[in-house]
Amino acid sequence: MHNRPSTNLPYDGRVTYQPAQPARGGSVSAGAASDAKTFGAAALLTFSAGMVVLLGYLLVGGFGAFLGIIGAVFGIVWWKGLHGKVFPRDLPNSSVLGAAVASAVLALVVVMLA
Repeated sequence: MHNRPSTNLPYDGRVTYQPAQPARGGSVSAGAASDAKTFGAAALLTFSAGMVVLLGYLLVGGFGAFLGIIGAVFGIVWWKGLHGKVFPRDLPNSSVLGAAVASAVLALVVVMLA
């Protein structure tokens, strides 16, 4: 015989339940203003990407739309390289303003070409 303690515990038929504790700290959100800036940046990036694709289509046709998709992906990769994430928690106001200006310029160019 071995002198080890037994690992087989008797089962008494009871089920224990421990409710999950809410997480403390480490909130995903940095506040309402930060969330609004992130939402605005997401909308502006989406709009700008669509404008780049539309601009390519208007200038060259189907191949231009393909080039526009590549340009839109490049723009999002550049944005991620600039901020570390595509949608960082603390987005500078200057970045949102820059995205708004770029979107407005792209929309103006598309309207002039259409």
